[in-house]
Amino acid sequence: MATTEFRTSPLQRWFPHTTVPFIANAPMYGFATADLAAAVTAAGGFGFIGAGFDFAAQSSQLQALDAELSKARSLLKIAGPDEKLPLGAGFITFRPDGFVENAIPVLFKHRVAGIWLAFPGTSTDHAPIISAIRHSREKEGWDVKIFVQVGTMKVAKEAIEQGADVLVVQGGDAGGHQWGQGASIMALVPEVKESLREIGKSTDVGVVAAGGIVDGKGCVAALGLADGATSTIKSRQHDVFQSTDFWPAQYDGRAVIGRSYEDYEKGMTDKENIDKYKIARDTGAKTGGNERGIVWA
Repeated sequence: MATTEFRTSPLQRWFPHTTVPFIANAPMYGFATADLAAAVTAAGGFGFIGAGFDFAAQSSQLQALDAELSKARSLLKIAGPDEKLPLGAGFITFRPDGFVENAIPVLFKHRVAGIWLAFPGTSTDHAPIISAIRHSREKEGWDVKIFVQVGTMKVAKEAIEQGADVLVVQGGDAGGHQWGQGASIMALVPEVKESLREIGKSTDVGVVAAGGIVDGKGCVAALGLADGATSTIKSRQHDVFQSTDFWPAQYDGRAVIGRSYEDYEKGMTDKENIDKYKIARDTGAKTGGNERGIVWA
């Protein structure tokens, strides 16, 4: 899987060795090795090593990462130990204990240029990690950027608030693990970009599209995404709300996130939601409006 970024991003400014468009390999643990990451960087992309998920003090994964980063430095013929290593390492973070104490020192030792965080267990898991990385780079003059993989607008907004430098926007078209509820990059990437524009961070936060991009055609399609999109979600609940849940279990539907779905997420029972839907529908038939109507999109 490849990721590609748009020409308006700060990524080429941060990583001047990269070509346009910005392309990075996914840091898949067990597959994205020093050989792959170094080859991607040498070709004008940004290489990532898959570094795993075990951050214990004696973690064999961190020991292997240390060795892989040394190998990458050798492959890229970067002799000086204090010279920035123009590639990064990616981590699975649903078990974050030990990351700050044990992973960050390894990353700083090799002066990696990027750290990719993905799949936190809770919405707050990344906050102390990002804070610690930012503190270290300010204190030590470490030129490193923080990539955070996101799969929904909610997670994207959390990552922005927590201090991510780059949002890796993973659509439902991606291979491997991904968010259970999300959208394709065709809808999600423009929506994330629009959100950044609204808060004035378009030139401060990079956006990388990830999902289904494996060749030139996919790259061109990602670069051509239009701006603006509507918040949507795939769910069988839309049919529950409007009492059309007679569809076989293997089918769901994408619709605009409306009042009914918002209430469902807050814990409202299906019965209460259905009752409110029926009232809004019947009232809307008389007034010409329906605040709980399902808009398929």
